[in-house]
Amino acid sequence: MNLKNSTILITGGTSGIGLEFVTQLTEIGATIIVTGRKQDALDETKKNFPNVHTFKSDVSNPQDIKDLYDTVTTLFPELNLIINNAGMMRLIDLQDQSLDLENINREIATNLTGTIQMVHQFLPHLLKQKSSGIVNVSSGIAFMSYSAAPIYSATKAAVRAYTQALRLQLENTNVKVFEMIPPGVKTNLQNEWVKQPNPAMMMTADKMVKISIDGLLKDKNELKPFPIRILKLASRLMPNHLLNYGHKEFKEIKKLQNK
Repeated sequence: MNLKNSTILITGGTSGIGLEFVTQLTEIGATIIVTGRKQDALDETKKNFPNVHTFKSDVSNPQDIKDLYDTVTTLFPELNLIINNAGMMRLIDLQDQSLDLENINREIATNLTGTIQMVHQFLPHLLKQKSSGIVNVSSGIAFMSYSAAPIYSATKAAVRAYTQALRLQLENTNVKVFEMIPPGVKTNLQNEWVKQPNPAMMMTADKMVKISIDGLLKDKNELKPFPIRILKLASRLMPNHLLNYGHKEFKEIKKLQNK
């Protein structure tokens, strides 16, 4: 894709991977639109990147998406790339009955439903563009369920399946469909975790985004670093070993929470 001359909408663009996309795509010269739920974070992003356009919008809220579509497509008719980056990852014990139904559904509403709703709302507009694209952010966890974050695991596996189906359905159109597949990336997703991830096992957001942008420029369907290729292979050759390895962290987290 020609990113320099693109108009790009990034959900969850005020921190982590989303903010790093803002940084690197601004350097390329693209027109950037950022959405987020928190006005103060949007204001801070605008302060640091004066040329970026910010809109308060929650991808889990259908009315917010409809309003965003009406506003953005009116102000930016050349919008041609959407990066569905907004996400939530929580450590959850599925036996914890203190979580009500709305709470337990929160990650699904943001990570999965939000992505599907954004695509459904903006697809007619993207189909009218000469060249356009959709980037859905899944995760390496799509290849191996991480028991400490069970709902996040489910949503990212579902995002991967949805993205593959979307790509097939749009194969004869001008809309390219990309899947960004990060490994563990150090972002604010882990800020409230009782057990912090091992820094040696985490990739920096700037490196992950650079790999993704290089992939976009080359029209690669999957935007992924080398460790994801290893994980993909391992998930086929020794799936139980990976599941049990990840489950050790869940046991350690429970011990910390019970202290």
